Amino acid sequence: MAIFKKKSDADVSLVLPEHIGIIMDGNGRWAKKRFLPRSAGHRAGAKVFRTITRYCSDIGVKYLTVYAFSTENWRRPNDEVSALMGLFKEYLEEALRDFKDDSIVVRFIGDKSQFDDELVKLMVENEEESKNRDGMVLNIAMNYGSRDEIIRAVKAVSEDVKDGRIDIGAIDEKYFSSKLYTAGQPDPDLIIRPSGEYRISNFMLWQSAYTEFVIMNKLWPDFTTEDLDEAIKLFNSRNRRFGGV
Repeated sequence: MAIFKKKSDADVSLVLPEHIGIIMDGNGRWAKKRFLPRSAGHRAGAKVFRTITRYCSDIGVKYLTVYAFSTENWRRPNDEVSALMGLFKEYLEEALRDFKDDSIVVRFIGDKSQFDDELVKLMVENEEESKNRDGMVLNIAMNYGSRDEIIRAVKAVSEDVKDGRIDIGAIDEKYFSSKLYTAGQPDPDLIIRPSGEYRISNFMLWQSAYTEFVIMNKLWPDFTTEDLDEAIKLFNSRNRRFGGV
């Protein structure tokens, strides 16, 4: 893990988590508090996402995974889902236009098959455009649910056993992890959840077995780079024993 200086406190050096996950929660409540439509909250949250992503890249985070749209979010009102889909398309079109000079590698984790062809095309274009970059890997979890991810991995392992590519006795955690969306990436060191909710919401269940969690009582559209610094400071205060002494 890298060492970085907190921008708000040049005298403090902190160990930088290699992989950070963020559950971007609270957009709807932020809008409701301001008597605005929920779509306004999502738009405000999208701006914060751009800021935090670039900040993580600038300070040297190697992997950032953001929870953008879960498998359960389809249950929301149709007008809210439609607004979110429009916002996703807008962001991906902007990314293709404006982020060409960024070093960030963009990946989408989740089941793309539920999205319309135009959105899937934009996802693929962003992945292709950024795949040879050498900077931070940004995983955008869309139509993602960790239980669904694990079931897909179990099916993939079962196919490998059935086709003779591996013996049951040879299956271990490393092999199983290679069937997840995050194959080849380290597990998250730190997961941050703004909004004050104390639940994981079906996010990276397998990968977060030894992750440090920081819950912040602030809605995502109000989240700042200083809040990220504070979460990293809290991460540094933890004693990570990984089951040992």
